[in-house]
Amino acid sequence: MQHRDTAENNPNVPFEFTPANLKRAQEIIRKYPPQYKKAATIPLLDLGQRQNGWTSISVMNYVAQLLEMPPMRVYEVATFYTMFNRQPVGKYFLQLCTTTPCQLCGSDKILETIQQHLGIKVGETTKDKLFTLVEVECAGACVNAPVLAVNDDYFEDLTSDTTKKILDALKAGKAPKAGPQSGRMNCEPAGGFTTLLSDPPGPGFRVRADL
Repeated sequence: MQHRDTAENNPNVPFEFTPANLKRAQEIIRKYPPQYKKAATIPLLDLGQRQNGWTSISVMNYVAQLLEMPPMRVYEVATFYTMFNRQPVGKYFLQLCTTTPCQLCGSDKILETIQQHLGIKVGETTKDKLFTLVEVECAGACVNAPVLAVNDDYFEDLTSDTTKKILDALKAGKAPKAGPQSGRMNCEPAGGFTTLLSDPPGPGFRVRADL
């Protein structure tokens, strides 16, 4: 991936960890032997992205300096993993899964709903910088499809109506409840339990009485 300097993404834009994040970074680095502290590259890039909002060239250079490693080695990591956003994103980073299980459960309709409700297309950010929308491959929650990740939270069992409610709540600065929006608990069967319907037997079940 090629980098081109912009006004907001160039090596002259200052970045350094806050005192709290620097302390956290030092704790992370101490988990590794001194000769292998470069293994902390991913968690430190993640920490930098959480502070900065995205992984700029300045974030990468700072992590390289902190770990005493060539900047190119950090660039290689940051450009390989899709979890690192190389361009600015909105406050709420919307990652909609459109892989087969989610598609079969209606993710195309959810995508259409998000685009119409926010007025953006995939890869775009709203003018108020609140939302960025991307498609992703498998969020790993197929049993709860369709799934939308908003930053670190998963919203599952989505419909057009529940999707709009989530977006409106985020717009209003509220924190909608993550997880299944259908009312079920975690990934329990959508149609109700089919096994383990009675109370479990107590201690000694099927054990010989003379033992």
